[in-house]
This record gives sequence, C-alpha cells and structure tokens, in this order.
Amino acid sequence: MTSNLLPTMRRPRIWSDRFTEAQRLPGLLAALALALICGLSPASAAHAAPPSSPLIKIGDARTLPLGSTITVQGSVTVPSGAYSSSAGDEGFAIQDQSGGIYVSIATNLGLELRSKIRVTGQLADSNGLLILVVSSPSDVKPLGNGPAVQPQPVATGAVNEATEGLLVSVAGAITEPVINDLPYGYYLAVDDGSGAIRIYIPESTGIDVSGLAVGQQIHVVGLSYQFADHYEIDPRLPGDITLQ
Repeated sequence: MTSNLLPTMRRPRIWSDRFTEAQRLPGLLAALALALICGLSPASAAHAAPPSSPLIKIGDARTLPLGSTITVQGSVTVPSGAYSSSAGDEGFAIQDQSGGIYVSIATNLGLELRSKIRVTGQLADSNGLLILVVSSPSDVKPLGNGPAVQPQPVATGAVNEATEGLLVSVAGAITEPVINDLPYGYYLAVDDGSGAIRIYIPESTGIDVSGLAVGQQIHVVGLSYQFADHYEIDPRLPGDITLQ
C-alpha cells in the first residue's frame, strides 16, 4: 500500500514557547504566595521550586490541563538522551499500568531501561506531544528497578492519541524509503495493511538505517509519539528494528 505521509522536517524545541502566559500564571501565583509566607522577595519567588503535588497515575496526569504541576512514577521505557538529536534535550520516558509520558530535562541523568523513577514537573505541549518538563535533577527520584515494560503490539493504522506515550510495537512492510532528516535523524514508513505509520529514527539512537529498503518486512519497537500534525513510532535502541 502506498503511504500518503507527507515529509515534515524535524525542528528543535523552542523552549520559550512551551507555556503561554495563562499557563504560567497559576505557578507564578503559587510562588508569590509562598514568598509572602516565607518572607521571600518576589524576585526570589519567581525562581522558587514548584509546589509539591501528590503522586498520581500517569493516565490521570495526561487528562490534566497544560501547566499543571504533577508527580508520577513508573519504569523507564526510553533511556536518558536516546532522543537528544531530535528532541533537543536529554529526556527519557516512563510508563505505569495506566499510561506513559516523555519527561523533558536538560541534564542527562543516565537512566536505563527498567529504572523505577518518581518525577515532579509541569505538563506541557511540544509540537503536539504531551510532555512532563522537569526544571531540576532533584525533581527526579530513582527508586531502584521497576517491572520491565513490554511493548504493546498495535496495528500500524492504530497509532494515534490513544497510544501516545506508550511503548508499542508494529510489524509490516516498508512502503517509503529512508529519508535523511539529519542532524535530527531519519524516517521511513511501515504499513501492515491497516494504514501507514511513520517510523522516526533519531540519529542519537545509533541505529543503522543503511540496510533498510522498500518492500522489506520489519518489526519495530518504540515510543508512540506525536510530532506536529502526525503520529509516529520512535525506536530507542539498535535492537528495536529487526528484519522479519
């Protein structure tokens, strides 16, 4: 089946555009209130740490408004920095039984698969992808090893908002050749007959795309991801793409 996926070039994140002023306001008001209680100056309050929040499920967190400060925990499904070339940060992804989310942070914390993490941050939108923005490494608490997250098998045509943030797998034929989108990465399209899905391969994953060609049957594991106006699957490691 011929794919109708349009080429959309990757763009680095624009950090200043993450929050509108309306989304920033609740956090600013909370910081100013904290300043009055603690005797801090308004300037100091603007840089105060976000207020603590109770632990909630990731699936519940995904329903909250942008700008909400939340605390979630789960097992790492995308290791630190795997998407640095395409995401423009050193983030990682976590998942619990209710859902998954990408965590954006400027510092590479060296988190590996299966690490159990508790993290506090603010919900934001990054080119259509819901993310959790962490301002300080101290807001990320390692809790040892968690359960290994198995990828959820899905049809290529079923990768959508409902799967966003989850570790998924697809199998099908390559219907579009590898497109060079460096320095961010590469992409191609895979279709199992239910509709084509883009596979975006960040350059920072170290995955070799030289042997991939139209017509090959492949199996792909990766994060269900949204970028701009389309959904895609972003593999994490060289072993995430295998020929069948």
